[in-house]
Amino acid sequence: MKFKMVIAFLPEERLDEVLQAARMAGATGSTVITSARGEGLEPERRFLGLEVASHRNLVFWLVEESVAPRLMQEIAAVGRFEAERGAGIACQIDIEAAVGLMRQIRAIEGNESDPSR
Repeated sequence: MKFKMVIAFLPEERLDEVLQAARMAGATGSTVITSARGEGLEPERRFLGLEVASHRNLVFWLVEESVAPRLMQEIAAVGRFEAERGAGIACQIDIEAAVGLMRQIRAIEGNESDPSR
């Protein structure tokens, strides 16, 4: 089985809806790292020397490769990545090897309830 890692960088206010969209697209789980900071083409605004930027989240999904295109499409649409400045970005990378995924693999293959596996 081949996997892809999808990584998204998005604002806090869109996190829950993007996580839900990922589940609907076939993701079996996610990892969220909170309070990340980033900068796009234009630096974030400042007021009295303080950044006015909201917190961002890094979200990681390790998915079977056939799920990745739909996952990217869904999180981009729900997160409005192309529609709004600063709404977020996502990318995917190939995974050469992974361990610790037997429950997810069984769920993908439809054998989650088989205790002998």
